[in-house]
Order: sequence, then structure tokens, then C-alpha cells
Amino acid sequence: MQEASLDESAAVPVEAGLGDYFALLKPRVMSLVVFTALVGMLAAPVPVHPYIAFVATLCIAVGAGASGALNMWWDSDIDTKMRRTRSRPIPQGRVRPEEALGLGLALSGFAVVLLWLATNLLSAALLAFTIFFYSVIYSMILKRRTPQNIVIGGAAGAFPPMIGWAVATGGVSLESVLLFALVFMWTPPHFWALALFVKTDYGDAGVPMLTETHGRPATRVQVFAYTLPLVAVSLGIAFTSLGGWLYLAVALALDVWFLAGAWAIFRRSEAQAEADSYATEKRVFMVSLWYLFGHFGAILAQSVLTQWGLAQWGGF
Repeated sequence: MQEASLDESAAVPVEAGLGDYFALLKPRVMSLVVFTALVGMLAAPVPVHPYIAFVATLCIAVGAGASGALNMWWDSDIDTKMRRTRSRPIPQGRVRPEEALGLGLALSGFAVVLLWLATNLLSAALLAFTIFFYSVIYSMILKRRTPQNIVIGGAAGAFPPMIGWAVATGGVSLESVLLFALVFMWTPPHFWALALFVKTDYGDAGVPMLTETHGRPATRVQVFAYTLPLVAVSLGIAFTSLGGWLYLAVALALDVWFLAGAWAIFRRSEAQAEADSYATEKRVFMVSLWYLFGHFGAILAQSVLTQWGLAQWGGF
């Protein structure tokens, strides 16, 4: 009787909670998207009404969450095979794939239309393209077909600061393109550092990450190689209207920190990495997060000081 009751209880489907649906939106990724978009909006030369800024930020956050839900719907088959994704709501059976699809589509439409009505057509079009790029170009086409998945697909995460800039100005400028380039160039070394220490996850799922297609030594080379143009973009921003003494000082410190980590990854062998359980790779991955948040935080702080006439080129 006890065994029968255990079997019956195991057959009962797990009921999804609000937290499961929220997890579909990839809140950690959403937080990065919201922050970079908000900085692009506030650092733009045209002031935005606080209410409009709030609505625009909400729309961008919802659009990012919609992309996450659509990605989890499409990747539900391979998420069950990867250790870092198998605890997500769909692989655990708490949410059905079609529910994630419906949620993603509904939120996409809501976010794009509301952003259009609240701000302008360009920002809404950029948000719509970002959702399409992440859900279709990256998730459906690139991710399972080419080791360039992260390189090209990184554009999806690079659009939010450009969207924020477009909310404020209604256009695109050199500054917003450089903000895009900063995130775009940051994405490959950030994810490849992760790929080095998650070991066989991507291979088990059949995802052609660079570590699987070209080998781990080649990935180490690419982490360092992509960090060099990333540093160039970082320093280039300092000499635009976004730049100043404060931004340059912070950018230089972060560039040296990340470049040193990328060089350490480049010099290490797999035997060395195995010996200390990939301690350096894990550290550089965390450094990469601080690197991006630090740059955008410095841009925001520089913008405030510039409005006060401080810490500019030609100022103190």
C-alpha cells in the first residue's frame, strides 16, 4: 500500500508557481539588460521625463524577459542535458513548453507596442529586432549550427543601450554604436570563460561551442584575442561625449584587470586548470561581470558629473 501511494504521488504533475514563470524570463540576464539600457537612456544628451523613462525601462525589461521565455521554449530539449540548465522550470516539468511560448509571444507584443506608444518608432523597432534576433537568429539558427553562435548572437545583448539612447534621442549616434560595440565585444570572452569551466555541458547537449569544435587551447587564445579589441572600444568611448577623466580612470583600471585575467587564461594548460578546478577561469568569468557593470556605472557617473560641469575633458 505504501509503495502504491508513492507511485501515485510521483505521477501527480508539479504545479507551477509564480516564481517558475518569473524564472522563464531569465531575471539575471534581464537585470544586465535593464541596467545597460537605462545607462544609454540617461547618458544621452536629451533629457527624458521620469515617467517616460520608467515606462521605457519596463518595456525593455519585459522584452528581455520575453526573449528569455522564447529561448527556454525552444531550448527545452537541450536544457535537460546540461547541468546548469536542467533545474529550469520546463526541464523540471513545472511549466509546459507551450506555456513558455505563449508567455514569450504575449510579452513581446506588449513590450514593443507600449514602447512605441510611449516613446518612438525607432526604439520600438530596435526592441522588436532584439527579441527576434535572440529568439530566432541566435536560439533557432546559430546556437546549434556554428561555433560563432556567441560571437554573432552577442548582438542581441548589445542592443539595449542603443535602445535606451534611441528612447531619449529618437536616433542613433557614434556614442550609441560604441555602447553596442562594448557589449558585443565583451560577450565572447565572457561566455568562453564560462564554457571552459562548465566542461562537457555544451558537448552533452550537442551545442557547437568553441570549446567543443576547436578545442580548449584554441578557446583560451580566443578569450585573449577578443579582449584586445574590447579594450580598444572601452578606451575609445573615453574620447566621445560620454567620456571624461572619471570614465577614463575607471575604464583603464577595469581594462588592466580583465586583460590580466584573459592573459592568465591564455597561458594556462588544461592540466593546470584541472589541478585547481578551473579557479582562474571562474575568477575571470566573475571579473567579466564586474567589468561590464563597472563600465556602464562609470558612464552613468561621468554623465552626472558632466551635467554639473565636472570631470570633463578641459575640466579638472
